[in-house]
Amino acid sequence: MKTTHPIHTFHIPVMGLAYTIDSPIRVAQYGIDSVLSITDDELIEKMRAFYCEKFSIPYQEITQKFHDYRAERITHYLNLVDTIVKDKFENFKKEVAESKTTLENFIALLPNKSELRKGLQQFLEDGNTIKETILNYLEENMFPGAIDVNIMTKVDKDNFIDKVQLPVEFNDAHAALRGFANSNLSSSVVLSAGMNPRLYSYFENFSDFYPDAKGNLKKKIILKVSDYRSALIQGNFLAKKGLWVSEYRIESGLNCGGHAFATEGFLMGPILQEFKDKKEQLIQSAHELLVKALTLKEAAIPTQPLPLKITAQGGVGTAEEHEFLLEEYQLNSIGWGSPFLLVPEATAVDNFTRTLMANAKEEDFYLSNISPLGVPFNSIKGTTNENYKQKRIEANKAGSSCPKRLLALSKEYEEQGTCTASKKYQDHKLEELDQIKNTLSNSEYESLRNKITEKACLCVGLVNAAYLDCNIEIKGQQQGVVICPGPNLAYFDKELSLTEMVQHIYGNTNVMLDTNRPNVFIKELKMYVDYLKKELQTISETTTAAQLKKWNAFKNNLLEGIQYYEAVFSETPFFILDKKLIYSELQKHKANLEVLEINALTIA
Repeated sequence: MKTTHPIHTFHIPVMGLAYTIDSPIRVAQYGIDSVLSITDDELIEKMRAFYCEKFSIPYQEITQKFHDYRAERITHYLNLVDTIVKDKFENFKKEVAESKTTLENFIALLPNKSELRKGLQQFLEDGNTIKETILNYLEENMFPGAIDVNIMTKVDKDNFIDKVQLPVEFNDAHAALRGFANSNLSSSVVLSAGMNPRLYSYFENFSDFYPDAKGNLKKKIILKVSDYRSALIQGNFLAKKGLWVSEYRIESGLNCGGHAFATEGFLMGPILQEFKDKKEQLIQSAHELLVKALTLKEAAIPTQPLPLKITAQGGVGTAEEHEFLLEEYQLNSIGWGSPFLLVPEATAVDNFTRTLMANAKEEDFYLSNISPLGVPFNSIKGTTNENYKQKRIEANKAGSSCPKRLLALSKEYEEQGTCTASKKYQDHKLEELDQIKNTLSNSEYESLRNKITEKACLCVGLVNAAYLDCNIEIKGQQQGVVICPGPNLAYFDKELSLTEMVQHIYGNTNVMLDTNRPNVFIKELKMYVDYLKKELQTISETTTAAQLKKWNAFKNNLLEGIQYYEAVFSETPFFILDKKLIYSELQKHKANLEVLEINALTIA
């Protein structure tokens, strides 16, 4: 019987709109799970055209004149990816069975403790390289990596035709969900960026998200969450609708790529501990609600709770950290994101940007305010987007032409929405600023002007790297490339092959030469301490008691986190060589926090 557990103990999370847009095509044949974004249907249609041509598959364009074109584009692309992955997977199995070199190379990609690795290694040691025998073994024990998709729940813009608003099911995220639901895939949708009750309710329309008589789900739901409470609330909300969350994907609030959603001082270690301690409670709570909901719907009811995975991602960089997280918190998988941006075999990134990231140092990575969503955004100095944007600002032509409008979410000036990175929106804001210019100092004026013009066109900037990588023509206003790696990438300094990256994850090689890299938990702690200090710089006469109370809670949560780490690092058999440095760093951050007096006297 075919195994049901994953081949690998890592997965490649979604990155940007386009960096993992074709990652399943690149790596799924090796059993590696990856997640692609289904936010940008224009990108998706162009990628479908590209891969149809590459694999000599008939292609008919789905234009915006088609009814429900957004969902249709997504469905057709996902079906194409599914077809290509299955074909590549079958060919790869044959190649492994026929070529001793390919067999040896594949074994080198697998986890050291993998049963599949042990089985294939046994064939080599026994001298049994009969094609049919190996192929039969692979048929029973190997399967392709998942083709999972990501939807940012809040990127759910209303859509219009001739200024008439379309029904809610034509909102961006709703249409994306429909595109996935109607596809042939048997995989998962990863929901990120918080709860969207209206979108969550829309899942009820699709039978693939309900268990069959045997308790199997054709399509699964994964929630990306920052803490246990959020998981419990969202999981139970969906369970009341007869929908099961199959995985909670816990991401560091700050030590990650893309948008950074800071917690209230809750650190990764304590969060993972709570999930470990309360996993059964999470399962039972949702199971009871699920049974009630499915009973009312007169649907198939599972006889026992459905499987639940807990995974984590954000800033992991060494094999020891990888193994520690798996064992200490009993996790099912670890997400490795930003380092894979340096692997051409796995992600779609242009040569200039990949070289920029490889050469970047710690000081080149920073949290910016360039996102139109108003959420801190991980950035790197020296991107081509930064250059083009600055030239427009200097020419008094700030803002994007906004061709895609995916983030046209502000209703400040018109009902159909505008994007805060668009020229239209920024012209409005700059005009308003000029009207009060005489009441401001030069520094105040420049600061407010910068807050308006610093927003970047993510819709275009986040896809251009894939177009450049695939030699797809880029039309319209020059935006260059926006890239959003996590700060952990500072410690990787060269382009890597897929084999090198995977062997690094499993501890069979080391591609990280920077010995000054801090432990993943210590790095996140420092980022949170720095974040709090920056927040406290905003204290003024208008600061409220409620805000002070919130910052005090933030500080206390960090101190409790440090206390937790002191206990964990004293007991774990991992990080033996680093423990002295880790304790030193914990004490340093503890001292920095204890001198912060956050009270009414601070204002005075």
